[in-house]
Amino acid sequence: MNENQREILRSDVNEHWAHSGIVEAGDFAFISYCVGNIGQSIENQIIGAIDHLEARLKTINLDLESVVNLTCMFRDVWNIPVMEKVFKERFKGKYPSRKSIQTEFAHEGGPEGLLFQLDAIAFKG
Repeated sequence: MNENQREILRSDVNEHWAHSGIVEAGDFAFISYCVGNIGQSIENQIIGAIDHLEARLKTINLDLESVVNLTCMFRDVWNIPVMEKVFKERFKGKYPSRKSIQTEFAHEGGPEGLLFQLDAIAFKG
């Protein structure tokens, strides 16, 4: 690596699942698989996912305001209005860009388990 290249940092590594929860590369941090309150209501799972994201951001000295992009995954995409309500409360007008998709989660608990997950990109500059 020459002096102009920066190291890629990986943290919150899960060997069992073979993924890094946080990857810092250049001026950006990529945060994956943020979930919380699995098995509870969709609103509580969205709150839990944001809590998980916020906790991970703190480990690299960032906060929700640094988030520039979110990928929001739903078991039922018609729950987007619930997410928007929570985002208004948590992001306080400093909204990241986002996309929302519907997916069948490969997660224990089936249709009653994981209902929401998010991945984020945060700016470190």
